[in-house]
Amino acid sequence: MSHASHVFPASPDADPTNRYPHAAEWAYALLRVAAGLMLVPHVWPKLMAGPTAIAANVMARRGLEPSLFFAYAAIAFELAGIILITLGLFTRIMAVLLVIEFVFIVYVHPASGGWAASTQGAEFPFIWLIVWTFIAVRGGGPYSLDAKLNMPF
Repeated sequence: MSHASHVFPASPDADPTNRYPHAAEWAYALLRVAAGLMLVPHVWPKLMAGPTAIAANVMARRGLEPSLFFAYAAIAFELAGIILITLGLFTRIMAVLLVIEFVFIVYVHPASGGWAASTQGAEFPFIWLIVWTFIAVRGGGPYSLDAKLNMPF
């Protein structure tokens, strides 16, 4: 066995520290479903205000132009993410779209709120960026529609 196989085991079963591989898969499913459902309170204010108000009061103010395009994109990504991430369907594709959205959010938040979450800064969106990145890399997992339909993306 090569040195690389000791550092990067081929499967979770090959890792002697992974004592509960099934629990790890259920925990990942919980993370994925919770992340998908947490988009509901993220998109709800956008839906209540409407894309035009979001474009004028959020996107343009933070320097994202064309602001109406970014408002519609954020609403569409988040609505699709609620369904697709929660169900684990087209998980990687949807997570990559959310990574792109949250890169923009993390980029513009420090200009208006700094870093701290208490000042509506980039800290909280950065944590979500890490979650979406993890989901994009990991995919739907075994407890997803991706797995049920044998779709690796």
